[in-house]
Amino acid sequence: MQDLQGKLAVITGGASGVGLALARALGTEGTRVVVADVETAALEEATASLTDDGIEVDGIVTDVSRAHSVDALAATVAERHGDVHILCNNARVGAFEDKPVWELPLEDWRWTLDVNLWGVIHGVRAFLPAMLAHGEAGHVVNTSSGNGGLTLVPSTPIYSTSKSAVSSFTESLHLQLVQAGANIKAAILYPGPHMVETNIFTAYRNRPSELQRSQGQGQPPSLDDIKAIVRDLGEELSTSSPEEVAGHFMDGIRQDAFWILPMSERTKKAIHERFTNILERRTPRPPEGFF
Repeated sequence: MQDLQGKLAVITGGASGVGLALARALGTEGTRVVVADVETAALEEATASLTDDGIEVDGIVTDVSRAHSVDALAATVAERHGDVHILCNNARVGAFEDKPVWELPLEDWRWTLDVNLWGVIHGVRAFLPAMLAHGEAGHVVNTSSGNGGLTLVPSTPIYSTSKSAVSSFTESLHLQLVQAGANIKAAILYPGPHMVETNIFTAYRNRPSELQRSQGQGQPPSLDDIKAIVRDLGEELSTSSPEEVAGHFMDGIRQDAFWILPMSERTKKAIHERFTNILERRTPRPPEGFF
């Protein structure tokens, strides 16, 4: 998809981090942008910033964990702006996974899967039929993660599970679109090549009251905390900026790529080890160091 001028993109989780960087990158190319987010104040700030940059943007408060909210988003977008060409199901959260998998409370599972997986499902169900109907070229890009989507971090089983499911869902979507001869392409965005500096580490600020932990929990670690932990283990944590991720995203949709996957040496090694384990029936071993 080379010509982005005048096209319409919808980005969930678009008020900050990777979502906001995607909106700015697309808008700079002349794409009209609808930014959806559950956080009203952040959404207003993001749309004001994008408008100041000369980007045509509309901000719509949306809770992707609720099908009716995403359906309402799709209806509002169609009424105000017409046909959608790029859908970025990007909203994501991470619970503080401070217990073994068999002890993690159900509220953590439900909150994370409601946003990370059901948010993608709701987005595809709400927008894709109309995108197929208008017949123009387009993309559905679902944000996964190397953690779960490719390999996994054993200390984050909920997040890994949600992102593994997003990758499987998107690959099925891609294959079905190809079989249908559709003019819409599906793609998976793996933010990276390193841990991305976003505010997902404080995602608990938007956690619904009905899904608060009944057991209570401590303060989740910040990105700076994680950097310090890794440094204490004798390593330095490399990070990527949301703008760097957006650059890979733009390259991917221009090339109609399915795997939007910037690589690091750590990622290559982890993928190689995992698939070698599968091919040779080797029992997985816990990783060395923080990851």
